[in-house]
Amino acid sequence: MKYSRRYIAFTTCLGLAFSAVLCADARAEEDPAKYPTRAIHIVVGFTPGGGNDLIARIVGQKLSDHLGQPVIIDNKPGGGAIVATEFVAHAPADGYTLLVGASGAMAVNPAVYTKLPYDPVKDFVPLSQLGSFPLILVVNASSPIKSVADLIAFAKANPERANYSSSSAAFQLVTELFKQKTGAPMQEIPYKGANDSVMAVISGQVTATIADAGPVSGQVKGGRVRALAVAAANRAEDFPDIPTMKEAGADVDAVLWSGLFAPRQTPPGIVKKLETELMRIVKEPEIVAKLKPLGIQPVGNSSAEFGQVLASDIARWTEVARAGNIKIEQ
Repeated sequence: MKYSRRYIAFTTCLGLAFSAVLCADARAEEDPAKYPTRAIHIVVGFTPGGGNDLIARIVGQKLSDHLGQPVIIDNKPGGGAIVATEFVAHAPADGYTLLVGASGAMAVNPAVYTKLPYDPVKDFVPLSQLGSFPLILVVNASSPIKSVADLIAFAKANPERANYSSSSAAFQLVTELFKQKTGAPMQEIPYKGANDSVMAVISGQVTATIADAGPVSGQVKGGRVRALAVAAANRAEDFPDIPTMKEAGADVDAVLWSGLFAPRQTPPGIVKKLETELMRIVKEPEIVAKLKPLGIQPVGNSSAEFGQVLASDIARWTEVARAGNIKIEQ
């Protein structure tokens, strides 16, 4: 079939015009002055109600207010947040699918899993560290163990009886760091969640646990567990009488965190816009007042600063896992 020159010219121009429209739309979507033009999805690798979910909802609502578009929280639990992290790693890098990445998924999993379907450095760009979770070492309130020194002595004298509960690889590695620094032999007993891990101490099933302040602070205040130390550089504001690990004789400084990530190829202008908004949001008094009662210390650092934290933690936990011969086949 033959076409006239006029028809060919018309269809060629039409095709060029259509391509120009597509290119213009793509440029508009990448323009930080126009982004966002539709709903943003924040993916959380845990069930609703946990610390990472709550921080996503608190920050997400304020981000929606600032950007003028809905922010939808998508919970995709499974595999220690591997399911959610892999999903975002392969999502379009357009600023509309983001990840609440906890240090467990982003810094600990690479240290302990022999194979992961994502790379936290190559597949993601860190936007801002939203908050940190101070960790507290506790024992049963009726336990004769009243200090970190007592716990170390008990573990060395009773290696077959000394154990600890752990709800994830992150808490396992923090306790492994404690063991490596102090020489205290303690056997891990895994549990499904942080609350179960703390209840194991209360019921006397395990000797001790290291947990974040969220599930443990109420039990400390209620007198059901005894706090021995905080695994941080400074004492916790809510528990000024509890010494740091270093003050208690164990050189352990381990803080878990949660932050927001975007797929690696997200346009720099969009990354910068999200970074700027998040740094401002997390430091707003209203947000600080909502996070602190949950045991979350607001951070709100820059993308570059967060990237340094991530790289440092991956290196640190890889060394701890290697020294403890901790590996998970995937």
